[in-house]
Amino acid sequence: MSAEIDSGPANFASRLLAWFDVHGRHDLPWQHPRTAYRVWIAEIMLQQTQVATVIPYYLHFLNSFPSLQSLASASQDEVLGHWSGLGYYSRARNLHAAAQRCVSERAGELPDTLELLQALPGIGRSTAAAILAQACGQRHAILDGNVKRVLCRIFGIEGWPGSPSVEKTLWPLATALLPSKRLADYTQAIMDFGASQCRRSKPDCISCPFAAECVAHQTHRVAELPQSRPKKVLPQRECTMLVLQSEDGRVLLERRPPVGVWASLWSLPQFETHALAYEYAHSRGIATDDIQQRTAIDHVFSHYRLQITPLHARCAELPLRVADDNHQRWLSRPEVEKLGMPAPVRRIINPSLHEEPTPP
Repeated sequence: MSAEIDSGPANFASRLLAWFDVHGRHDLPWQHPRTAYRVWIAEIMLQQTQVATVIPYYLHFLNSFPSLQSLASASQDEVLGHWSGLGYYSRARNLHAAAQRCVSERAGELPDTLELLQALPGIGRSTAAAILAQACGQRHAILDGNVKRVLCRIFGIEGWPGSPSVEKTLWPLATALLPSKRLADYTQAIMDFGASQCRRSKPDCISCPFAAECVAHQTHRVAELPQSRPKKVLPQRECTMLVLQSEDGRVLLERRPPVGVWASLWSLPQFETHALAYEYAHSRGIATDDIQQRTAIDHVFSHYRLQITPLHARCAELPLRVADDNHQRWLSRPEVEKLGMPAPVRRIINPSLHEEPTPP
């Protein structure tokens, strides 16, 4: 460690818990009651997503799937529909698969050990530790983005905290700082501390209980620690999406393949070029003059940027040549809103359901 906390790890935990008792979050919906199932759902939703965004999704999700058994028995479309808008949809698919495995292999109960929890789809070491610490009071360290930032600043740890070499330093440090009691509160406390006190930007160092020992604060490197991920230029890709709307207001949607980007979600017919999209439209009896191009939208994935150009067209009669119901469907607006769908696709579709095509 590059910093020394007065009286060692025990004092760090006691000071953090004292901060939490006054400033922490005590009324989050997954805290009352704090069951393993409820904490699990919350922890998966909170990956890559802020608490304020998660809460309404969480409440809606728990209202529809109040137990592990109800989640396991739901269809994938139902689960993805409740997830629509949260992004990173593999989280929802893994959640569903893990629930089904627990029902088939563990009588509908989540495992109560770190190793068995990590064996389930979508549960890594930190998520498993968060579940067991909060729901069962077990002594396990977590290492999410907030915790990494707190430790890197206070203890002056160099390097990007997502790299294996830095994580190798952070894990034993996070474990050494754990208290012997109040594990659930401590786990919430260190997450809250990173989210509200030791924020990514504009941290509140003036009132921080660790300011005197914090390496980043004492060396005027708060803005530098933790170090950012090495930047890389994201490649740009383009595609065209076709929005076909029938006279009665329904839209043609396709289910994405079970693997790859937006796996198993419902989307619009997608083409690599305008020419292929026009060819598809013409095959359904739609004239070129009836196709309207709208403003392209950009969507950023972790590994590339995608520019989507929407082409809109109304169909005088509902085309009959539509694939089987498992691949393509004509759906009304209420039906569309219930489906799991990528956020940029939903942005494209919603205006098409109640607006006339804009003249070129």
